[in-house]
Amino acid sequence: MSNIAGRKPGVSNVETSPIAFVGLGMMGLPMASRLVGAGFAVRGSDLSAEARDGFIAKGGTAFDNARQAAEGVSVLITMLPNGKIVRDALLGADGAVGVLPPGALVIDMSSSAPMETRQLAADLAAKGISLIDAPVSGGVRRAADGSLAIMAGGDSAEIERARPILEAMGKSVIATGPIGSGHAVKALNNYVSAAGLAAACEAAIIAEKFGVDPNVLVDVLNVSTGRNNSTELKMKPIVLSGSFASGFAMALMAKDLRIAADLAVELAIEAEGARDAAALWAQASVALGREADHTEIYRFLAARRGKS
Repeated sequence: MSNIAGRKPGVSNVETSPIAFVGLGMMGLPMASRLVGAGFAVRGSDLSAEARDGFIAKGGTAFDNARQAAEGVSVLITMLPNGKIVRDALLGADGAVGVLPPGALVIDMSSSAPMETRQLAADLAAKGISLIDAPVSGGVRRAADGSLAIMAGGDSAEIERARPILEAMGKSVIATGPIGSGHAVKALNNYVSAAGLAAACEAAIIAEKFGVDPNVLVDVLNVSTGRNNSTELKMKPIVLSGSFASGFAMALMAKDLRIAADLAVELAIEAEGARDAAALWAQASVALGREADHTEIYRFLAARRGKS
């Protein structure tokens, strides 16, 4: 295996080069902590002092910015809010690329726009640096237990180079195709997920209005053809219970749906479902606030339909 990731003493296959992990937020912190737990030496960075302290408590080292974290590494991971912030962290005035060596690998695990990812890959390649996109699905709970689904796009050799790192954070690592395809598949996955959740919520609202217990409806869905991830894992424990505590923000879902809808436009595909879903979730995000949980789409739909 190539010398791509630092390992702590006492761990087999000891390597000498640490990993930089840029973005220690709600998802980034548990993901970076999984790498530390797997024996990798990780240099984290985040603008938040609280996030940096949290990572240090997990056994990592932390820095104020990406450039500082990238000193002496050959693999850098980004887990940031969007592709524009990723680009700035890499190629901005104090970007990490300035200290990355030729042959370094960047793994963008953020939810970025696929076409922007392709352009970023070309810009990095001109500097002798490789890029793969490897966004995740599964939320905070699965980030913490290392069972994320990871969708990896880019050169197959670079994906294999990164696989030991990715497998420390995820249960499933699926190569999706050329660069940008991981981000495309992530956005499309969230479109399907969001559509399933919205449909289940609307069905529950209609059922209750008619006099059917929504819990009974969910029971029927889960033994019938309407079963989906939301009916199985979200409707009863998170939505109908009123907890609305999935840990994934409404604003992030709205962003991913916009990425899916925009991708269809860029490919000259008329995708009414994706367009309408993006509009619905954008409206809900504005109405409920950026910090609202995405499962609160139920509250938005219920209010819009005159149900208190």
